[in-house]
Amino acid sequence: MNPAQLKKTTLKASRVTRKLRRRFDFTQSVMPALGVPLLKSKLHVGRVSVSDTLREQREVIAPSLLTWFEVIGYTVLLESDIALGKHQIGRSSYSDVVLYQRLHNALQKINPTKPDEAIAAAMHQVTCTESSDLLENNRRFHKFLTNGVEVEYLYNEEIVHDFVWLIDTSNLLNNDWLAIHPLTVVEGSYTHCPDVVVFINGLPLAVIVSIQLNDEQATFKEGYQRIQTYCQQIPKLFDYNTFLVITYGNRARVGTLTSDWQEFLSWRTIDGEDFPAKGATELEVLIQGIFDKRRLLEQVLHLIVFEENRSSISKKLLRRPFCTTQYLKKSLHQGY
Repeated sequence: MNPAQLKKTTLKASRVTRKLRRRFDFTQSVMPALGVPLLKSKLHVGRVSVSDTLREQREVIAPSLLTWFEVIGYTVLLESDIALGKHQIGRSSYSDVVLYQRLHNALQKINPTKPDEAIAAAMHQVTCTESSDLLENNRRFHKFLTNGVEVEYLYNEEIVHDFVWLIDTSNLLNNDWLAIHPLTVVEGSYTHCPDVVVFINGLPLAVIVSIQLNDEQATFKEGYQRIQTYCQQIPKLFDYNTFLVITYGNRARVGTLTSDWQEFLSWRTIDGEDFPAKGATELEVLIQGIFDKRRLLEQVLHLIVFEENRSSISKKLLRRPFCTTQYLKKSLHQGY
């Protein structure tokens, strides 16, 4: 990123941050006035009573984390705004982890020649799990994401075998890019609120856990342990997961479902060509480097692999060396 691009991006980020701060301040002040206090209200989901104190009483994350998603063109929604009715996300209950209406709308846009029954059949396959094993479900979904969903339907009295595509790699505008902070998820007797969930076409492809700066003893390992708890207690959210991110202030690490906590690594470059300008934070570089719309789809399609041995499945992000080694290019130029 050249100096002019950096300046333009920084100015846009500053404007977005100010806007997000106003939204945070508004929901903090308005929700109690409407009888929906942020930390004490109870949300009723079927027979489950969900107290906001179950959100581990974490503070609202800093707007800077969400700023970069708006900078790169995502829609950013606060769950408090959704609770106030300001936004509709196509979610009927806290047990839903797929935004069905957004998925349906996106599939129609991406597959304009496919009949409604083909879209419905694809959605059924994607949202119905076949195994109690999280990694098996995740691998099955990843095949749908990369290879398309095979469907059959009747056309002119003949059975047609075809594919429905979940993402459009040629026209980014056909995809729906959304980040929600936080996202309350209920599964069985468990309730958790991951800090940020990133949806592409209504599918939760990434989960971000944010460690609070006011905890001086906190480490990235704490974020990793929180993710493990989520995977055990609300596993359906992770059937669709591609990336896991842990942030701590302006520091950030990325990994996958099978990464050990030491395997969560920072991201060193935004565009894969040059290292960012001095002063750019790990958080900024990781979100722009991983979640930029074009780069995200390239990584989903080409850099996520599953390795299977006799006893286990391993999901890996094929990290290019220049993305994770800070001084590699300098060393190469110096002949080291």
